[in-house]
Amino acid sequence: MQQIAVVPNDGKDCGLAVTKRLVSLLSGRAEVFMPEKYAGQIDGVLFENDVYSKAQLVIVIGGDGTIIESAARCAKQDIPILGVNLGRIGFMSEIEVCNLESSVEALLRGDYDIERRMMMKVEIMPKTGGVIKCHALNDIVLQKVDGIKLIGMEMFSGEEKISRYIADGLIISTPTGSTGYNLSAGGPVVNPLMSLFVATAICPHMLTARPAVLPPDSPIVLRSGCGLDSRAAVVVDGEEICRIENGDEVVITRSKYTARLIKIVRRSFYDTLIEKLL
Repeated sequence: MQQIAVVPNDGKDCGLAVTKRLVSLLSGRAEVFMPEKYAGQIDGVLFENDVYSKAQLVIVIGGDGTIIESAARCAKQDIPILGVNLGRIGFMSEIEVCNLESSVEALLRGDYDIERRMMMKVEIMPKTGGVIKCHALNDIVLQKVDGIKLIGMEMFSGEEKISRYIADGLIISTPTGSTGYNLSAGGPVVNPLMSLFVATAICPHMLTARPAVLPPDSPIVLRSGCGLDSRAAVVVDGEEICRIENGDEVVITRSKYTARLIKIVRRSFYDTLIEKLL
């Protein structure tokens, strides 16, 4: 019997209605695990502190943001993820609630594909010492903090200086993240199966600032400063990790981990793009 973890976003799934519907469809056909915080709210489920250590696959109920929250944990254990969309757009969330029953049937009989998505490794290196490391599916954003008008950054690819930015911030995204904040800031849309990085400035105070597409096999180094007070927040997949000061560096490389997304609906990325954004 398959071991499936169900991870809901209870802010989107009011009263856990969709979660209960999903669990009933899986009942008797799979061993279902949920985070311990939901103990007593749903019958027929095993509750664990760490559902990722028990699961052969994970079903996330919410939106793309909910998938992103689980992506690094799943990738480190090579567990595929299936998303049930309760969000506004849902590029990564494969299932719509109206198709829940047929999608679960397809999942249980193994009628699906798996897409592998490139991830990034982020190393934050304060000049005071120490290194903060994390992995991301979507993007890293360096953004100005309260009281700072503009921040300055230099960007290097390997040993080569690529650009200098005076802006409200800078986004480095993966192909998966290209349809998120990167797109809103004027960056290009990239097929999520490609391997590359996209660098896009946020509200640059420059005439020459344009998005840059960079290779995945050379480290990207971001150095804050450029003669400005460049205190900035480092936000990785939507979560603020730390603050950096002038002279601090952030190094971005291709992660050794890969996110595995279950695809039940066989449609192209471009069909999804047209449906969601046009």
